[in-house]
Amino acid sequence: MERYCWKAKIKPGKKEEYIVRHNNIWPEMVKLLKDAGIVNYSIWISGDEVIGYYECEKGVEFATKTQANSSIVDKWNEYMKDVMEMEMDPVTGAQPHLEEVFYLK
Repeated sequence: MERYCWKAKIKPGKKEEYIVRHNNIWPEMVKLLKDAGIVNYSIWISGDEVIGYYECEKGVEFATKTQANSSIVDKWNEYMKDVMEMEMDPVTGAQPHLEEVFYLK
């Protein structure tokens, strides 16, 4: 199973709203993530930085392609743009993948 990690920034004063929106994630967004083969998804906050981690049952390429081609993800990103800043990879249309330098299994 491939792993994926990404990061973004929360806009000043928007941390609580960011959390509220994820506590109320849309059911269609959850379905899309699962359809993309994403499991064990967690998001962590440190100051104004957000780190997301998930595992890809169908591979990273399938997960990123499924998300990049989804109108649901487009709507979610539009919904979230007032609370966070995230640069998208122009090639994949997904969050830039962080480079893994250590893994203890």
